Amino acid sequence: MIKPTRRNVLQGTLLAGIATFSSSIVSDANAAPDPKRAPWARATYIQAKVRAPRFGRRVFNIVDYGAVEGGEQPCTEAIAAAIAACAASRGGGQVLVPPGNFLTGPIHLASNVNLHISQGATLLFSTTPADYLPAVLTRFEGMELYNYSPLIYAYDCENVAVTGDGTLDGQADNTNWWPWKGKAQYGWVPGTPEQSTARDRLIAQVAAGTPVEERIYGEGDYLRSSFIQPYKCRNVWIQGVTILRSPMWEVHPVLCENVLVEEVTINTHGPNNDGCNPESCSMVVIQDCTFSTGDDCIAIKAGRNNDGRRVGVPTTDVLIQNCSMADGHGGITIGSEMSGGVANVFARDCSLSSPNLDIALRFKTNSVRGGYIRGFWARDITVGTVAKAAIDIDFYYEEGPGHGFNPDVSDINVADMTVQSARQSLNISGYPDCHIRGLRLSDIDFGSTQITPRVEYVDDVVIEDVYENGQPLTLS
Repeated sequence: MIKPTRRNVLQGTLLAGIATFSSSIVSDANAAPDPKRAPWARATYIQAKVRAPRFGRRVFNIVDYGAVEGGEQPCTEAIAAAIAACAASRGGGQVLVPPGNFLTGPIHLASNVNLHISQGATLLFSTTPADYLPAVLTRFEGMELYNYSPLIYAYDCENVAVTGDGTLDGQADNTNWWPWKGKAQYGWVPGTPEQSTARDRLIAQVAAGTPVEERIYGEGDYLRSSFIQPYKCRNVWIQGVTILRSPMWEVHPVLCENVLVEEVTINTHGPNNDGCNPESCSMVVIQDCTFSTGDDCIAIKAGRNNDGRRVGVPTTDVLIQNCSMADGHGGITIGSEMSGGVANVFARDCSLSSPNLDIALRFKTNSVRGGYIRGFWARDITVGTVAKAAIDIDFYYEEGPGHGFNPDVSDINVADMTVQSARQSLNISGYPDCHIRGLRLSDIDFGSTQITPRVEYVDDVVIEDVYENGQPLTLS
């Protein structure tokens, strides 16, 4: 890496005072640093660029538009009226949910609207699926379709936010939403509705290239929606809220630019309850968040199978910092829906620990997904206990090899990581005909492990000052 030779002030898009590097690293003062030559300068650039949007000063209290506290009377229309009034106001403003419990159906945001959930306020979301119709354009497991609205949704908006110290409660449990997964542990009983028929039909439509406008789902299909989903939006801010009992994925921006997720607490353990899944997005910062989930805590995505390749929008320039992760399948994850590609992901100063956390750093794909991961950097990562591997790169996830779209994974870098205990330090495997390229591990103590590390079909491996069980790590 070329060392910086002087510090300048970025012009134009960067705020004054942000450090930049010489022209040997960046071609001009407005360009992003090359992540291959100065990766953490690129992370600093992302942090400087992604800022919370600004809103007008006017406040639109939902009670003034007919919302009734108590959690019994639906407030959907009142909230919609407050949002409409806010959006019509010059510069927008804040739609205020005051302290108390408020029952609502889907909330559709508009440009220049900050939905603010006050401390002591709880939005209780309806568990009646019909309330989330008519269907909207969305994604289910990385595949485009028209389906039940997400609980909070924004389409083609600019400057949208969900903020505050209050609570968003999806009220999903083993009596609603979750049984649709089709598993007894989530309340499903044989002979009752579940998602597999509709999910298989959607997968087949994606494979066949069926136009999205013909992929109409909803009543009778049992495909769950995400909790918060800005879709094709610019300047998105999710801040402060606590999210409980989600039907499916929690924070799920799709095709968005400039996304800031901060100080959010996610505590929900249903099926596919991923915490934060930016999909086909650019310039994303996730910071100071706490996750305890029923699936991956953070999962970077970019569309599934043919849909990811058809849309062709990767997720790029993601910074994850100062986050805490407990229960989950993976802590910081890329995939498996990554067919459009993922590049330039940075993670630093994060802590991960739970006997119910399977893997700390997880990369999952196969030869149906394809896609690429080009550039992942992690440093200053503290791991307590994980049930499986500390670092896992899995080309055999679900469908595995032999389907014609081998993934391209390269330039994986982890430094300054400490692990207390894990079943295995490394579980990393490419394909015999498709190797992982570029794995650099430095200054890592994997602590106590039980089984031999697995690293196969990986080229350009560099290991420096890496230990497990008190001894230097060796690979067979």
